[in-house]
Amino acid sequence: MVTAYRSPALKQLARFAPRERRQQQLDRTETLLTEIDPVKRYPYDYLCFRITGYRPDRDSDLVLTGDDVRHDLRLLLEDFARLVLIPAEQVEEPVLTVEEVSKKLNVSTRTVSRWRRQGLIARRFLLEGRPKLGFLESSVVRFVAEHRDQVERGSRFRHLTESEREEIIRRARRMAQFGGQGKLAEIARRIARKMERSPETIRTTLKAYDRENPDRAIFATTSGPLNDDAKAKIHRLSRLGVPVETLAAQFGRTRSSIYRIINEIRAERLLETKLECVANATFDDPQCRAEILGPMPEVAAAKGARKARIPKGLPPYLASLYEVPLLTREQEMHLFRKMNYLKYQAGKIREALDPTRARSAELDEIERLQEEALAVKNQIIRCNLRLVVSIAKRHVNPTNNFFELVSDGNMSLIRAVEKFDFSRGNKFSTYASWAIMKNYARSIPEENFRRDRFVTGHDEMFEAAADTRADEHEYENTLKKMQETVKGMLGRLDERERKIIISRFGLGGVNEQTLEQLGRELGITKERVRQIESRAQTKLRRIASEEKLELPMFDS
Repeated sequence: MVTAYRSPALKQLARFAPRERRQQQLDRTETLLTEIDPVKRYPYDYLCFRITGYRPDRDSDLVLTGDDVRHDLRLLLEDFARLVLIPAEQVEEPVLTVEEVSKKLNVSTRTVSRWRRQGLIARRFLLEGRPKLGFLESSVVRFVAEHRDQVERGSRFRHLTESEREEIIRRARRMAQFGGQGKLAEIARRIARKMERSPETIRTTLKAYDRENPDRAIFATTSGPLNDDAKAKIHRLSRLGVPVETLAAQFGRTRSSIYRIINEIRAERLLETKLECVANATFDDPQCRAEILGPMPEVAAAKGARKARIPKGLPPYLASLYEVPLLTREQEMHLFRKMNYLKYQAGKIREALDPTRARSAELDEIERLQEEALAVKNQIIRCNLRLVVSIAKRHVNPTNNFFELVSDGNMSLIRAVEKFDFSRGNKFSTYASWAIMKNYARSIPEENFRRDRFVTGHDEMFEAAADTRADEHEYENTLKKMQETVKGMLGRLDERERKIIISRFGLGGVNEQTLEQLGRELGITKERVRQIESRAQTKLRRIASEEKLELPMFDS
């Protein structure tokens, strides 16, 4: 379908259409489209009046060609149809699906899609409770009357004579021998122009021939299934931004096949992702959805409340934790319920997911739900990180590194967030404190035991310690490769994300800065800085995962 308006003035009509008048303006637009002559010119104020019923205050001198008007009115119909979704059974005339139009006119569904670009008007209706593309019967009848020759030519698809079929195969074989091997779509278009047939007719005929005659196939690269490595490569190249058309040509497949392969790999990887959820009885109640997904309860400002005191001697990262406000019991319950509800909904879609038939809309919805759940989880973690610092300070001693204790405690906190059952009414800080201290009670004695075992003095300790130092030249090479890798990853961030990551972690000798310092420098709030930092870290993790890189974690 066409995607860009030729006249911005017409584009605004759908954007500012009142909700109660959208259906009326949709009907008026369709009626007007049938009256436009491509060779005439039309004043904008006339078009605006026919669609909205009023004259515009500006653009009154604008005049558009009939061809541009037809182009933009089709787009306007698409925009109105997205805004006005009504059940098909409430429409006064029959509503036909793409498959029903295909069967009625004896053409393929792709031919119907192509006719939409040529004036067949489509809308979106609620069919069986879901938004689907549909055609009013009157729209189909009108299109057939205006394009009778084209429709009759398309309906003759199943009536190819044997001589025509042989001519198609002969032309395709000759073109393929002169540099067209694997270019099925391009060859089909060229033959279609010469023989006055639709490209879909030619393409289907050639596919059928290759399928029936594998030993004499014209496009051998399009036959046979792709192996797992090829599918993974297609998915990886797609994630890197390679167009589907390029992938189709490179692997000798149709665009629809490439889309299907990409969705299959996406679905398999989503199903491999661990998804833990603490279910609740309210999750199946539709009336609770708005409350669960609503905004977090506000905290009434306590009279005389003081800002949290930051302990002395903490590095900027740990000091910034005390700038994040703690959660109340009500806020905790809301966030935990929302996080688990999002996971629950994603899990329900995943249960019914078939990777070989996965649709982009389903995969997008699962990814959206999981990303929103992750954002809520990170919010809970950030609000409780200072709890880890507090407990780690009580367990530090000359034989334990404080920052290692904090890192170990962070892992316990993350596991606690996954396991916490909000419906029991307990405060999360109590549950998390026990989880962190239980982990320290197990890990610290084990670490001390491993360190002290068989060592009775300093001399023996030094003798028992293995020399794990790398060769100086090897170390420099490794460090150089690591720096180049990190630099390449940072290059895939935008300028502001790169600036924040470098300044927050002190990369390249830059001094570390707090959220507040960066906010003042960039002219934004420290909360916005934190959001950008979190988004950049997510990108870096995804890049490292896709490229299978072992890098120092840009993590909190």
